[in-house]
Amino acid sequence: GGTFTDIVAQTPQGNLKTLKLLSENPGQYQDAAIHGIQKFLGKEASDNKDIESVKMGTTAATNALLEHRGEPTLLVITEGFRDALRIGYQDRPDIFALDIRLPRMLYTEVVEVKERISAHGEIVHSLEEEELQKSLISAHAHGINSVAIALLHGYRFPEHEKRVATIARELGFQQISVSHETSPLMKLITRADTTLMDAYLSPILDRHVSQVRSGLNDMLGTSPPMFFMQSHGGLARADHLRGKDSVFSGPAGGVVGMAQTATSAGFEKLVGFDMGGTSTDISLFQGLYERTDSTLIAGVRVSTPMMEIHSIAAGGGSILKYQSSRLQVGPHSAGAFPGPACYRNGGPLTVTDANVYLGRIQKEFFPKTFGKNSEQTISAEIVKKRFNALAKEIGKGKTKQLAPHEIANGFLKIAIERMANAIKKISTQRGHDVTKFTLCCFGGAGGQHACQVADTLQISKIFIHPLAGVMSAYGMGFADLRVVKQKACEETLTSNHIPQLNSDFTELAQQAADELREQGIENKLIRFEQRLQLKIAGSDTILFIPWIETDPFEKIRAHFHEKHEQHFGFQALNAEIILESIESEAIGAMDYPKEKP
Repeated sequence: GGTFTDIVAQTPQGNLKTLKLLSENPGQYQDAAIHGIQKFLGKEASDNKDIESVKMGTTAATNALLEHRGEPTLLVITEGFRDALRIGYQDRPDIFALDIRLPRMLYTEVVEVKERISAHGEIVHSLEEEELQKSLISAHAHGINSVAIALLHGYRFPEHEKRVATIARELGFQQISVSHETSPLMKLITRADTTLMDAYLSPILDRHVSQVRSGLNDMLGTSPPMFFMQSHGGLARADHLRGKDSVFSGPAGGVVGMAQTATSAGFEKLVGFDMGGTSTDISLFQGLYERTDSTLIAGVRVSTPMMEIHSIAAGGGSILKYQSSRLQVGPHSAGAFPGPACYRNGGPLTVTDANVYLGRIQKEFFPKTFGKNSEQTISAEIVKKRFNALAKEIGKGKTKQLAPHEIANGFLKIAIERMANAIKKISTQRGHDVTKFTLCCFGGAGGQHACQVADTLQISKIFIHPLAGVMSAYGMGFADLRVVKQKACEETLTSNHIPQLNSDFTELAQQAADELREQGIENKLIRFEQRLQLKIAGSDTILFIPWIETDPFEKIRAHFHEKHEQHFGFQALNAEIILESIESEAIGAMDYPKEKP
């Protein structure tokens, strides 16, 4: 994660061991995950250092996207659409902004291809290969090795995209992402953005995987099977991981862990409250993982299955400041280094420091990983001095002086309100009665704030698992291998579509199962979950409806209207229902740790 790296290990005897390390600790270690694994193996009395498997969640892709440190990438797009991604959907998130800052584009260069296939599949203009080759050779000569190919209507008629990919491969491009494989759905802008992001991030992930594999090799003399968490909550073998599927790699593990542990304890309706050092991630679970097919990350439109996780910049490391005559919490974080003031590295006051000052964090129960030699516990004395100094600064020229503990409490109240509002966004605003849910509290900082958040929302039950502090890592141990395949439809749903849908789902399921078999899963261990993505004609909001082959059309229609009323608060019984796309998910069962009662 952004502040801490959490590690959970299962011994050959079935015992669980946990470790929490600062993600960055200059001078102590290069890679926190490798260092942690080394510490576990060093503790074992046995000489047997075999590791059956390593399962990881990573923020490498997310950080590269946020900080624009991805691979230099070439965008190949149909002639006339060079600026399509820059223009985007022309939305104005802040309608009163006079100084409009457009997000930076991920591509380094753009090549326009002379080609055109109509929306119905007729070739309007054949692909001109000679000119394309010259442009690709020029881009490659400039040091670009990654290419994203997104042509008009390529999701449905991919012949030209396939040919461009073949030419790029022959010319030596190492990373080639094509839209009909990456995001085979309608809407050029989102499809091209997703393909571009995949090409931009995949090489970064490949290097990260190689670094971890190399570290394991140096340590063990061999590299055990490695699996990585994907944004939709399933694992993938390291060599099958794609950039587009890794943006929510870390938080997704927490949702899986929450679902497994809380349902084992007898709870059904769950709100995930995952508060770490950098952010707070909110999620919902009611028997099925809540997923979304599109989101906006750092100005990039992403269309790929991912967990519905609402993140806010309020974590234990969120910086506290007095500015513009008011108390402010975040959005910036002190990170792992220098970290909060109490970490003894000269960091700023943070939410964690407010809890230390108010006695809610006791240093004798905190790990001794701080200070110059990473051997000291946190310092309450530094925090006391800093809050006293802040109280003097705030009180200058004022008749009423605030005590330091009032200021610390004030900062926490602001943070609590932001977290409670984030929970309302994914529950109350979508037609759910949040008071009937259980607040599942996890993440390193979650326990410090769970009761106040629950009180604010009138939630009466809180579930805290013994491994709540490392739940995202623990959850990866419960995750299955998953592959999701999609197909665009965009047509009015009628009973006549049922036979064709049966055929389409069979084809998608076969593709997903083939990919699981490539990752070593046997046929008998594969099960499927299939979904329709439906919306009202003229609407843009998709609702996911389970597809069961034996269900009659009327049952599908009734299920959609029931969900529509819950989501929007009104019925649309006479409206035309549009089938936007279908989705087949193949799930390959893996061995889990046994969850104790």
